[in-house]
Amino acid sequence: MTVLSVAMAIALVTTLCVVIRWPHYRCVGDAPLPTLAFLAILFTSGLDVGLIMFPLIDFETYAAGADYQFASPLVVEFGFWGGLVWGFYVLTTLYFCAIEPRIRLFERPLIKLAHNLVVIATCAFTAYLFLAYLPSYLPGLSTSLTYLMVVTVVLLAVISSTRIMVLKYLSVGSTLLFFALIFVVWWVSGGDVSELANDVVSLGNYPRNLEKFLIPINDYHGFYLSWWFAWSIMIGQFVARFTNGIPAWKLALAILIIPSIPIALWFSVLFGLFKGGETVTSGLNWLMMGVGVLFVINSLDSLTRLYALNLGWTVSKLGHVTYICVHTGLLLGLVVLYQFTPLKIEWVGMIVIALYTAVYFLIFRYRHQLS
Repeated sequence: MTVLSVAMAIALVTTLCVVIRWPHYRCVGDAPLPTLAFLAILFTSGLDVGLIMFPLIDFETYAAGADYQFASPLVVEFGFWGGLVWGFYVLTTLYFCAIEPRIRLFERPLIKLAHNLVVIATCAFTAYLFLAYLPSYLPGLSTSLTYLMVVTVVLLAVISSTRIMVLKYLSVGSTLLFFALIFVVWWVSGGDVSELANDVVSLGNYPRNLEKFLIPINDYHGFYLSWWFAWSIMIGQFVARFTNGIPAWKLALAILIIPSIPIALWFSVLFGLFKGGETVTSGLNWLMMGVGVLFVINSLDSLTRLYALNLGWTVSKLGHVTYICVHTGLLLGLVVLYQFTPLKIEWVGMIVIALYTAVYFLIFRYRHQLS
């Protein structure tokens, strides 16, 4: 916990210092996209099916747990998913836009190997979460059908990763469908504007309790923070490719604020269901699962594309059939490891913290190349 707390503090303070020191640095990637597509990729690549599946379960935990009584379950859930934790992505996106092209630390063999192992392991963890929580969202689903759905989702994600244009349309489409899901769930639950507005306004308690979210409250909070660390470097590397000349200060605001808006709306709608003790109907369950599946495909597509490019395991090198077979088999194999071994995302988070330490040290060592 101490290591995680120190790493959180250093990463977020560094983010603040960098944005204040170079606010007008223009971030340009090697595949710039229009702003709307860029923001959609940022949102959908930086989240996964847990955004859909976790809140209703988490609300019960937070309402009953003594560690979480400093704020409402809605504020606690938002603090775990939105707001300042996206500062990780600000830092790593700026790094891959401004520093990595000049000193190429992630091309060094040991760092490259560790980084890509993290990407693959985190990619597989996304699929594992889908496998683990699918039966609770679709009761009565047989074990064989559960596995079949996971295999299908992984296969579709790997296939979609063969073409960059698929990611663009998938990201924009997923974002629009997510907003549609928010509206449908709110409407079906009664469509009370004043109640929704009150819940959204109550999120103003998040900045008032900001210090509570900067260090692990308990092991479950530590799990979330480790998860964010595990994602942080790979998402920064991936998102940096699509930046279109946006200044650093605007990029920081976009990453911190834009994704938090739909997250706040979604959690507020679900919190209304939780407060009213309403049961999610099977129809809504299937709708939520449909959007969740798109999020999983989006995340797996992004991460598969990233580590395939880093390692040279691309379609042009392997051919379509071999590419699909290799990546599908690799991800499904790791899903099995998560299910049947003690492998945890917290271990991956610790590896990423070690990578942060190595990068900080090497930047200091080669600082003359950055002056």
